[in-house]
Amino acid sequence: MTVVPSAWFQFWRIMAVGVLAFLVLPALIVVPVSLTDTTWLALPQNGLSLDHWRTLASEPLWRDSLVRSVVVAVISTALSVMLGTLAAIGCRNLAPSIAGRLRLVLLLPMIVPGVVAGLAWYRMFIPLGLLDTYAGVLLAHTVGGIPPVFVTVSAALAAFDPRLEQAARSMGAGTGIVLRRVLFPAALPGMASGAVFAFIASWDEVVVLLFITSRHVYLLPRAIWDGINENVDPVIAAVATLMILVTVTGLLIVQWLAWRAGRN
Repeated sequence: MTVVPSAWFQFWRIMAVGVLAFLVLPALIVVPVSLTDTTWLALPQNGLSLDHWRTLASEPLWRDSLVRSVVVAVISTALSVMLGTLAAIGCRNLAPSIAGRLRLVLLLPMIVPGVVAGLAWYRMFIPLGLLDTYAGVLLAHTVGGIPPVFVTVSAALAAFDPRLEQAARSMGAGTGIVLRRVLFPAALPGMASGAVFAFIASWDEVVVLLFITSRHVYLLPRAIWDGINENVDPVIAAVATLMILVTVTGLLIVQWLAWRAGRN
């Protein structure tokens, strides 16, 4: 017996495709623009060209800002994973009322608008002398990366059988051994997924950077912002395409980790 989709089903399927296209196409348009053979932002006129990608790889301003962004993202991600994982493990052993309040505090960086967060960091960094410093950027990016790590690790530990931890302690295992041999392996899928999200959050953060950096700390999102305001160059499209590729790769890694965890 053949099931014929109803008209409403077809309508909502078309609507879903339309919404998806509305969300994705504006981002994908930068890909052909990055391959344009013109010297302004436009689709290719007479053929594809890699000139703007070569400029991205050879011009010191773009190349150096790209390298610095990667270094900052890697360091802040490592710190976020460490702190977010410990916070998620600690919340398991707290009273529900206290754990609920702590979760709210830990999720605030993900809830607060970027402009509000940038202004708050700016006001806090002035007396501390951390404006336009790598230490300040690392602090802001680390705090911004803790919420996704905390959420993913908490989700991974929610499926963890607490009797395994109790069994390890009953056999004489100390806190350090329980963390290394029992809790960390159970939290590893969540740590990996959280690390990807924390890296993406640091990689493309621009609002906070506009508040706390100037010329001494010049990262890729800031370079894109200045390039748009000062001189609209097709190199910006190449940079945007690179950032999209990194983000999509990260999301695919998260999906693969979730699929692997589901199989196990």
